[in-house]
Amino acid sequence: MDISKCVAFLTAVDMGSLTSAAEILGYTQSGVTRMIRSLEEELGFSILVRSKKGVEMTANGKLMLPAIKEIVRAHRNAEELAAEINGMTSGSLTIGSYYSVSALWMPQILSRFREKYPNVKVNMHEGGNMEMTKWLNERSVDCCFCAAPSVEADCEWIPIIRDEMVVWLPPDHPRAKDKVFPVKDLEKEPFIITSPNHDTDQDRLLLEEKLKPDICFSTRDGFTTYNMVAAGLGISFNQRLISQKWNGAVVEIPFEPRKDVLLGIAIPSIKDASLATKKFIACVREVLSEI
Repeated sequence: MDISKCVAFLTAVDMGSLTSAAEILGYTQSGVTRMIRSLEEELGFSILVRSKKGVEMTANGKLMLPAIKEIVRAHRNAEELAAEINGMTSGSLTIGSYYSVSALWMPQILSRFREKYPNVKVNMHEGGNMEMTKWLNERSVDCCFCAAPSVEADCEWIPIIRDEMVVWLPPDHPRAKDKVFPVKDLEKEPFIITSPNHDTDQDRLLLEEKLKPDICFSTRDGFTTYNMVAAGLGISFNQRLISQKWNGAVVEIPFEPRKDVLLGIAIPSIKDASLATKKFIACVREVLSEI
């Protein structure tokens, strides 16, 4: 089974469009169409169907997806092993990451990684816990930098660093000078929630503590929530690291009892991980140990 045809199929599925797949792969749209048709002839059934939204997998395409991904993965690992034997690591790497990690740590990590392995192409997807679980189960990422995955995620977990959760208060809030903020008191204030029902760290803490705060606003982004708190529209909470480079007038107070989030690397299979993935994990450990 020709690897270029498999890559064309996976790219079309990932992008939802033959045109977009062609642009990424450097082919014409007709060229991508011919490769997928040739793959379908080889298989004996159709795997993609066009719709108004672009392209979608057929039922047989969905059945073949894991096997085709495995073919591409094995081919890439073989290429990387050959490159490693020749003393030059190469290949590609797709990483899932929290927005906060992407902004705060990923530039340093990727800079160090590129210095060591300039021939490895890195693609990055940003999202939350729910998106990470989806990507891991689909095997569309090599690894994710995130909190411990949910039980629905089919992956292995490498814990790396612990981050404290803190409550966000407006600077003129009556409790802005308190040393700690009781977790239960989240129910006593107008609350701004970020991406509710997406298995976020907020969702997890509220569920763990059986809390039902008085939600006055809902946002999709932590930075928006942060600025709404600064404007006095309510309180919220998040990881301490997320706001390290933000300059808004927000007071951060630790919870009582202390609440932490364990961050690390989620990976579909450590045993089957590519050499590039293993090198990246080692680079993450190296950079964060210095920080």
